[in-house]
Amino acid sequence: MKLSGHQIGLLKGYMHDLVEQAKQDEDAHKAFGFAQGTYRPDEALSDLLAILDDRIESEGVEVGLREGFLHHMWTLCEEAQVHVRDRVWLESNVKSEGSSKAATRKLAYKALIEFIETGDSARSTDGDLHRRRTQDGDA
Repeated sequence: MKLSGHQIGLLKGYMHDLVEQAKQDEDAHKAFGFAQGTYRPDEALSDLLAILDDRIESEGVEVGLREGFLHHMWTLCEEAQVHVRDRVWLESNVKSEGSSKAATRKLAYKALIEFIETGDSARSTDGDLHRRRTQDGDA
Protein backbone atom coordinates (compact mmCIF):
# COMPACT_ATOMS: atom_id res chain seq x y z
CA MET A 1 0.00 0.00 0.00
CA LYS A 2 1.54 3.25 -1.16
CA LEU A 3 0.98 6.21 1.13
CA SER A 4 -0.78 9.20 -0.36
CA GLY A 5 0.61 12.70 -0.13
CA HIS A 6 -2.15 13.50 2.34
CA GLN A 7 -1.15 10.59 4.59
CA ILE A 8 2.54 11.58 4.45
CA GLY A 9 1.50 15.13 5.32
CA LEU A 10 -0.41 13.86 8.35
CA LEU A 11 2.59 11.78 9.40
CA LYS A 12 4.87 14.80 9.14
CA GLY A 13 2.45 16.78 11.30
CA TYR A 14 2.37 14.07 13.96
CA MET A 15 6.16 13.79 13.80
CA HIS A 16 6.49 17.54 14.28
CA ASP A 17 4.19 17.35 17.32
CA LEU A 18 6.37 14.61 18.83
CA VAL A 19 9.59 16.58 18.25
CA GLU A 20 8.04 19.67 19.86
CA GLN A 21 6.81 17.58 22.80
CA ALA A 22 10.34 16.23 23.28
CA LYS A 23 11.75 19.78 23.30
CA GLN A 24 9.25 20.76 25.98
CA ASP A 25 10.11 17.66 28.01
CA GLU A 26 13.81 18.48 27.76
CA ASP A 27 13.20 22.07 28.90
CA ALA A 28 11.16 20.83 31.87
CA HIS A 29 13.85 18.34 32.82
CA LYS A 30 16.52 21.05 32.65
CA ALA A 31 14.41 23.41 34.76
CA PHE A 32 14.20 20.82 37.51
CA GLY A 33 17.81 19.71 37.14
CA PHE A 34 17.09 16.22 35.86
CA ALA A 35 19.45 14.58 33.40
CA GLN A 36 18.00 13.09 30.23
CA GLY A 37 18.65 9.41 29.66
CA THR A 38 19.61 8.05 26.28
CA TYR A 39 16.84 7.88 23.74
CA ARG A 40 17.09 5.47 20.81
CA PRO A 41 15.67 5.69 17.28
CA ASP A 42 13.52 2.59 17.88
CA GLU A 43 11.88 4.44 20.77
CA ALA A 44 11.11 7.32 18.40
CA LEU A 45 9.41 4.88 16.01
CA SER A 46 7.45 3.33 18.89
CA ASP A 47 6.32 6.79 20.01
CA LEU A 48 5.16 7.54 16.47
CA LEU A 49 3.16 4.30 16.33
CA ALA A 50 1.61 5.14 19.72
CA ILE A 51 0.48 8.59 18.58
CA LEU A 52 -0.82 7.08 15.33
CA ASP A 53 -2.86 4.56 17.30
CA ASP A 54 -4.30 7.36 19.42
CA ARG A 55 -5.03 9.66 16.48
CA ILE A 56 -6.56 6.89 14.38
CA GLU A 57 -8.83 5.98 17.29
CA SER A 58 -9.90 9.59 17.82
CA GLU A 59 -9.80 11.04 14.28
CA GLY A 60 -9.24 8.14 11.89
CA VAL A 61 -11.72 8.32 9.06
CA GLU A 62 -12.35 12.05 9.49
CA VAL A 63 -8.75 12.88 8.55
CA GLY A 64 -8.39 10.24 5.84
CA LEU A 65 -6.63 7.39 7.64
CA ARG A 66 -8.22 4.22 6.43
CA GLU A 67 -8.48 0.87 8.17
CA GLY A 68 -5.19 -1.01 8.10
CA PHE A 69 -3.08 2.17 8.14
CA LEU A 70 -1.61 1.48 11.59
CA HIS A 71 -0.66 -2.07 10.62
CA HIS A 72 0.93 -0.79 7.42
CA MET A 73 2.91 1.81 9.37
CA TRP A 74 4.00 -0.83 11.89
CA THR A 75 5.30 -2.95 9.00
CA LEU A 76 7.07 0.04 7.42
CA CYS A 77 8.69 0.94 10.76
CA GLU A 78 9.90 -2.65 11.15
CA GLU A 79 11.35 -2.64 7.63
CA ALA A 80 12.94 0.79 8.13
CA GLN A 81 14.42 0.14 11.57
CA VAL A 82 17.99 -0.61 10.43
CA HIS A 83 17.96 2.28 7.94
CA VAL A 84 16.64 4.67 10.59
CA ARG A 85 19.10 3.52 13.26
CA ASP A 86 22.09 3.81 10.92
CA ARG A 87 20.98 7.16 9.57
CA VAL A 88 20.44 8.64 13.04
CA TRP A 89 23.83 7.37 14.17
CA LEU A 90 25.57 8.78 11.10
CA GLU A 91 23.91 12.19 11.16
CA SER A 92 24.21 12.64 14.91
CA ASN A 93 27.94 11.85 14.76
CA VAL A 94 28.83 13.67 11.56
CA LYS A 95 26.75 16.78 12.08
CA SER A 96 27.08 16.81 15.86
CA GLU A 97 23.31 17.05 16.20
CA GLY A 98 23.56 15.66 19.71
CA SER A 99 21.64 12.79 21.15
CA SER A 100 18.75 14.57 22.83
CA LYS A 101 15.29 13.10 22.60
CA ALA A 102 14.15 15.88 20.25
CA ALA A 103 17.22 15.54 18.01
CA THR A 104 16.85 11.76 17.88
CA ARG A 105 13.17 12.03 16.99
CA LYS A 106 13.84 14.65 14.32
CA LEU A 107 16.56 12.55 12.67
CA ALA A 108 14.60 9.30 13.02
CA TYR A 109 11.47 10.75 11.46
CA LYS A 110 13.46 12.36 8.65
CA ALA A 111 15.03 8.97 7.91
CA LEU A 112 11.65 7.22 8.07
CA ILE A 113 10.07 9.66 5.61
CA GLU A 114 13.07 9.20 3.32
CA PHE A 115 12.66 5.41 3.58
CA ILE A 116 8.93 5.64 2.84
CA GLU A 117 9.37 7.95 -0.13
CA THR A 118 12.22 6.00 -1.70
CA GLY A 119 10.96 2.62 -0.57
CA ASP A 120 7.48 3.02 -2.03
CA SER A 121 8.90 3.64 -5.48
CA ALA A 122 11.38 0.77 -5.12
CA ARG A 123 8.69 -1.61 -3.85
CA SER A 124 6.30 -0.66 -6.65
CA THR A 125 9.08 -1.07 -9.23
CA ASP A 126 9.98 -4.50 -7.80
CA GLY A 127 6.30 -5.45 -7.88
CA ASP A 128 5.95 -4.33 -11.49
CA LEU A 129 9.05 -6.29 -12.46
CA HIS A 130 7.74 -9.41 -10.69
CA ARG A 131 4.33 -9.06 -12.38
CA ARG A 132 5.97 -8.69 -15.83
CA ARG A 133 8.15 -11.75 -15.23
CA THR A 134 5.16 -13.75 -14.03
CA GLN A 135 3.11 -12.69 -17.05
CA ASP A 136 5.98 -13.55 -19.40
CA GLY A 137 6.48 -16.92 -17.72
CA ASP A 138 9.98 -16.07 -16.45
CA ALA A 139 9.21 -16.55 -12.74
